[in-house]
Amino acid sequence: MRRYRIGLGVLFFVVLGTLCLTSCGNDDDRAASTTPSVLVFNAENNRLDAYDPNDNFRKQVVDHNHSEDPNGRDINGQICFLHDGSRRFIAGEDTGQPNPPQGWGLFQLHGTRIGELSLTQIGKLSPTYQSSPDNAENYGCGFLKDGRLLTTDVGDQASGPGNGQLVVWFPPFDSATPRYCKLDITIGTAGGILVDSQDRIYVASARVTPGIYRYTGPFPTSDTAAGGCGKTDSSGAPLADSVTKELFIPMDGHIRTPNAIVQSQSGTFYVSSVFNGVIAEYDAQGKFKRNILQPVSGQSLPYPSTGTPLGLGLDSAGNLYYADIGIVQNGLDIGPGSRTGTVRRIRFVSGTLQAPDTMDTNLDFPDGIGILE
Repeated sequence: MRRYRIGLGVLFFVVLGTLCLTSCGNDDDRAASTTPSVLVFNAENNRLDAYDPNDNFRKQVVDHNHSEDPNGRDINGQICFLHDGSRRFIAGEDTGQPNPPQGWGLFQLHGTRIGELSLTQIGKLSPTYQSSPDNAENYGCGFLKDGRLLTTDVGDQASGPGNGQLVVWFPPFDSATPRYCKLDITIGTAGGILVDSQDRIYVASARVTPGIYRYTGPFPTSDTAAGGCGKTDSSGAPLADSVTKELFIPMDGHIRTPNAIVQSQSGTFYVSSVFNGVIAEYDAQGKFKRNILQPVSGQSLPYPSTGTPLGLGLDSAGNLYYADIGIVQNGLDIGPGSRTGTVRRIRFVSGTLQAPDTMDTNLDFPDGIGILE
């Protein structure tokens, strides 16, 4: 099981799973008092949960973890639905690791309503990982417009150089040997992925030089030199010839440990910072605009007013969902407590920010949100 541990100001970032979005929310100044037909997904304790916001947050455990059900899969990491309407999705999957090794599963979602959902695994994608004393952790995912898949893995989690990876994968993803090219192997505790309308890639980094990094294409089109992937890393895996990378949103007084990023239809960005209980909004140029969520003054861990937000999601009405991983403090040891996590929703009603609604409680390590409309 993955944990956050923070000692003497160092974040130990090992995550259970953040879920990615297939659509962006509208401008938060628009009324979002109603919710469209939507399913909200959350990964916790290696399970996959689903909620119906229109039915009092009715819940179904879509998949139990492998220890609870021998037919279950250990699902974690950011979850991303393919853009082809097939209801297939990518999720972190590490059942039985290290044999087979951790990676990302390709799943087919069956059913349309809470109570009748199920899934089938139809593929597995596992890259090589950078050498690290920590166990390699699958994490982020996203898609370019043409269907190429992107993933991040965390790398060193507590100390040492940044060696998290950003990888691009080439269809078909259900191949026995999926093809990929590494875009970056130097990310400090790599987190969630966002891809904008211009196919620019944003990756959260919680350590070394924390912030939101932006990658601009063109990106490799194959795992060969002709496709822009002519180098190799120390494991012999294909590595991009070059990549354009910039620190788009640096760590500031608002986001101390950037973990997830989503974008509204108005072009602003929401960034979660788990350690200090903040979700901050930045404009299209990456400049701070306001805090959407922050603990009540004087509160200390655990923050009852906000929790510790990690995963983010927006539906098309502008409702913002987040997973509170449930960090508590015991002396210098800081990390998720036992069944202290929650899932919450923030609404904007007639442009007015509402206090979070609690969707679920008593969860073990929830850290991601996924939206399917």
